[in-house]
Amino acid sequence: MSMKRTDLEKKLAKKLDGRLKSSLPPQRFAQGAAVAAAQEERKASKKEAAPKLVPLACRLPADLVARLRERAVAHAGGIHGLMTEAAEAWLGKKA
Repeated sequence: MSMKRTDLEKKLAKKLDGRLKSSLPPQRFAQGAAVAAAQEERKASKKEAAPKLVPLACRLPADLVARLRERAVAHAGGIHGLMTEAAEAWLGKKA
């Protein structure tokens, strides 16, 4: 004998309910909630602490680039820090 449509829907709902009850809750609701909150805090603090950096492309002579790379190895900020200092010094002299 075939089932009525409503009985079939009830049976499918019970089946789904059983699956949901037997599965583990997602990490954002279980013990992993503290870990997720800590990760979000770290991301927020990084966004606040880091200045906004904008990429800049320019064409320079090869010998100048070689000298820049040699100095950047010894510089604490690397090539980015060296270029920042050079641009600030140059703009400070011009202004």
